[in-house]
Amino acid sequence: MRTTVLGGGAWGTALASHAARAGLPVRIWVREPDVAAAVNERRENPVYLPGVELPEGLRATSRLAEALADAETVLVVVPSEYCRGVYREAGGLAPSGAIFVSATKGLEIDTLQRMSEVAAAEAPDRPLAVLSGPSFALEVAKGLPTAVVVASADHAVAESVQRPLATRTFRVYSSEDVVGVELAGALKNVIAIAAGIVDGLGYGHNIMAALITRGLVEISRLAVTLGAKPDTLAGLAGLGDLVLTCTGALSRNRTVGQRLGRGLALAEAAAGIHPEGVRTTLAACALAERKGIEMPIARQMKAVLYEGKSPRTALDELMLRSLKRE
Repeated sequence: MRTTVLGGGAWGTALASHAARAGLPVRIWVREPDVAAAVNERRENPVYLPGVELPEGLRATSRLAEALADAETVLVVVPSEYCRGVYREAGGLAPSGAIFVSATKGLEIDTLQRMSEVAAAEAPDRPLAVLSGPSFALEVAKGLPTAVVVASADHAVAESVQRPLATRTFRVYSSEDVVGVELAGALKNVIAIAAGIVDGLGYGHNIMAALITRGLVEISRLAVTLGAKPDTLAGLAGLGDLVLTCTGALSRNRTVGQRLGRGLALAEAAAGIHPEGVRTTLAACALAERKGIEMPIARQMKAVLYEGKSPRTALDELMLRSLKRE
């Protein structure tokens, strides 16, 4: 399976490295020519994944047409705000039968669309799948054991992505619940910011466990209303990714929350790490309002990120909400 990865950030580089180790011919498209040169000549991505040796079978290019030539599977791993433009351009360059696989965990702010919906609009009539699950880029790049989910409305498409990527250290499950897998992957980042704030404020393990649990309730409530299957939210793409992102030291969204909890302003807290959850918070709250869904954690995160509320006040208000049945 000739594989192209669009996006030379940490996650894109990690997926490309894994695919190369799995024996697939892989090209990765990066915007920066100097990064592409470093990947090819030094076997390292010094900007986004420094210190990790990349496999010999991985080739990089800064020319999109070259990256997509003869591709059978195209993994799109760019930040959500750039996905529409990338899909539009790639849709006109990739071979007609190429499968597009979204590995971006975010929502488009203006349209509130999931990334597979963006792909369908900009690169129509192509087989589509999404890849998500509990997976830090650094651990995947190092070949540490990981399990993820590939979902497609067409089960045959999901399997055609699942089988070539599966290895002894990278277990891939298949699913037909595209809505659930995508929404879980995007919305957990909002809860992870709140989890980081809990840690930054020094509030302890008890409230962290409560926050993760109630966060899963919020995610499930909205996702199921939008068509997701409840079982998906209890699986790898849901609970698994939520736990990892809320507790793991490599989580960018948790790191932003920690910095906010320790008193940094958002611009300082988010500097250099591009946390998807900051933007996704706006989309999550807009979707919840559109559907009449209660998401108190997301609402408080929006107030912290965009309305000037102090993190401590936001957490205190969550604790003081009116009492109710679980």
